[in-house]
Amino acid sequence: MQVALKQAQMAFEADEVPVGAVIVHKGRIIAKAHNQIEMLRDPTAHAEMIAVTQATSTLGVKWLNDCILYATIEPCSMCAGALVLSRLKTICYGAKDPKTGACGSVLNIVTHPNLNHRIEVIDGICQEECSAIMTRFFKQKRFSASISFGNN
Repeated sequence: MQVALKQAQMAFEADEVPVGAVIVHKGRIIAKAHNQIEMLRDPTAHAEMIAVTQATSTLGVKWLNDCILYATIEPCSMCAGALVLSRLKTICYGAKDPKTGACGSVLNIVTHPNLNHRIEVIDGICQEECSAIMTRFFKQKRFSASISFGNN
């Protein structure tokens, strides 16, 4: 999770929502990414999506059966769906996302009984650190917006 937090910090410094993701296969990091939505002007450029692409490329396969994803925040519905389709084994995440979380907070795509694959979920890993970087980012955004509009 520490590597995912470093990725989130990279996103923060690039003025992206600070989400980091890492995929591990047999104890070895095979993918690490952070949000690149603003930079790429692509709403699908979430850290988890980029990490899945890297991981399948590294392994040369389309299934991530023996892989674990570490993400700083609970994956959204798009990412959760992609993780199910990639047949990921486990998701470990830090902070819950009460607005868009799809691993139990708003929806639960990854363990839905009607889907052909279910993913083990472990939440709360480094929760305080993961929450803190998101809070700092959005506080900074609100402060910047108030200055821009002369509302301070």
